[in-house]
Amino acid sequence: MPFLLTLGRRLAQYLSKPRNTTAQIATCTPENLAATLQPGDVLLVEGNSGFSNAIKYLTQSSWSHAALYIGHALGPPPSGDEARVLVEADVNEGVRAVPLSAYASLHTRICRPVGLASKEIENVIGYTISRLGHRYDLKNIVDLARYLIQTPPVPTHLRRRLLTLGSGDPTRAICSSLIAQAFQSVRYPILPQIISENSQDPACMKSHKEILRIRHHTVFTPRDFDVSPYFIIIKPTVEHGFDPYALTWEPI
Repeated sequence: MPFLLTLGRRLAQYLSKPRNTTAQIATCTPENLAATLQPGDVLLVEGNSGFSNAIKYLTQSSWSHAALYIGHALGPPPSGDEARVLVEADVNEGVRAVPLSAYASLHTRICRPVGLASKEIENVIGYTISRLGHRYDLKNIVDLARYLIQTPPVPTHLRRRLLTLGSGDPTRAICSSLIAQAFQSVRYPILPQIISENSQDPACMKSHKEILRIRHHTVFTPRDFDVSPYFIIIKPTVEHGFDPYALTWEPI
């Protein structure tokens, strides 16, 4: 096994361990989260590991991980097991399906794509399921490891490059690139490059049209689903009938 791959795996195991940090706790109950999620939703997670802290620093965001909610696409679980309703790319175990309880105690955000037909949602889910068992792409994880020790000043325009962990191997992925590929497979935008093209018609020289150019999947980060204009943010507490007048406050 190549030395860098061995080193990457050992670093991944070390960096993925939870740290005693001040990460935001869950802001909704597990029941509300489960009742709100719909197939095709992207669940963003604020992790508390060294690896998560590095990603949050480089992206200047709360979100360090992303998983796709697939509902019961894998069928009923074995007796006594929880339904595995999320597909993710885990740094140690690769692409896998996990139960919602894996993130019930962490701060999460639901990002929902708008306008996709049910068949397209099925295709997005099918794409991620077909990748189950693929390995996590550990290329350049050695570079990320240094952010556990210190957070050197990195120019904003270079931070995204440090998260481009693509080795070009189609059997490897990182969490956000896996989901980005799934949505790109049905030509759904996340944060495409927008090219403005002027009209060639002399009578309409002041008009122009916008053309979307797909970004390479390896440059996507969890934050991109949060800021994307094509995903709406769903808050479970609000969705389930939040009433500010029903709150009980401690006397001042």
